[in-house]
Amino acid sequence: MAPAGMEKDTMNAPAILVRDLVKDFDGIMAVDGVSFEVGKGEVFGFLGPNGAGKTTTISMLCTLLRPTKGTAQVWGYDAFHQPDQVRSSIGIVFQDPSVDEELTGYENMWFHARLYKVDKNVIDPRINGLLEMVELLDRKDDLVKTYSGGMKRRLEIARGLLHHPKVLFLDEPTLGLDPQTRRHIWAYIRNLNQKEGVTVFLTTHYMDEADELCGRIAIIDKGKIVALDTPEKLKASLGGDVVHLAIAECTEGCIEALRGVQGVHSVEPKEDGLILVVEEGAVTIPLIFDTAKDHGLVVQSVTLKVPTLEDIFIKTTGHGIRDEKVEGRDQFRSKGRHYMKRSRGKGGH
Repeated sequence: MAPAGMEKDTMNAPAILVRDLVKDFDGIMAVDGVSFEVGKGEVFGFLGPNGAGKTTTISMLCTLLRPTKGTAQVWGYDAFHQPDQVRSSIGIVFQDPSVDEELTGYENMWFHARLYKVDKNVIDPRINGLLEMVELLDRKDDLVKTYSGGMKRRLEIARGLLHHPKVLFLDEPTLGLDPQTRRHIWAYIRNLNQKEGVTVFLTTHYMDEADELCGRIAIIDKGKIVALDTPEKLKASLGGDVVHLAIAECTEGCIEALRGVQGVHSVEPKEDGLILVVEEGAVTIPLIFDTAKDHGLVVQSVTLKVPTLEDIFIKTTGHGIRDEKVEGRDQFRSKGRHYMKRSRGKGGH
């Protein structure tokens, strides 16, 4: 039973509604005051490095983890007071593999269908239809341990759709897959969104994946959303071309001098040089070279390009997507798993 005032009209509510969501793991702020909405039928992306808070956010929305503070609704149901209704409305593809390799593809699907109480009369056609959609129908009677990594991922996506979920959560769905298989997975995600009408909530640290699939993207870093808009508007927000200077080293004085060049909007250090956002690259680059030379800066190469999501990420966070410290990330992931296991042991809600 939802608390007084929490009942919602599921027809008019957004697919996901999050307000001021916080998760604190004994002093490690995994999610820090996150707020956003996801419309029905939308493909919404959470873009950020490992340890940014993506998986923790999904775990709270899927009722696997209780928040420290804040509220969340999924398909009009309160995620923390109506967990059964939320679970019946969602499908989940976890970051870590979850299929049983000692069962066949069909057996994995059938077992999941029975857990979700799918009508016995429609189980077989539903399983066969979904396996056909992800091009696994001809392998349905093979043991999953004989599948490739991409095939296992496709099976997990098909399994998550068995009970006709309204919202499908995909946590790093192409992690570790080769480029060709990743693009096949993208095609399946687009297809299920268009043909099944499923709202998709996708987490990723791949820039191209977010750009390719998502209608809107929230960039999350250190538990906070630092930017949220369509990929096109995010890239346009830089307000110019992007110049990459490959250099051996650069002093703070040189960076400040470059920031003062006419037409230069911003200068940000990167591991292999500097990223500058400029008004007109063809006109501004000669001025940049003159200033660099005056300050003893040796430019090894220069690249002019239109803005990308990586440029947006660097601008909004001040670092690249893989610059996070490994030891801190591992500490967080270890502690997060401990809390999630403990939460599931208590019923997950």
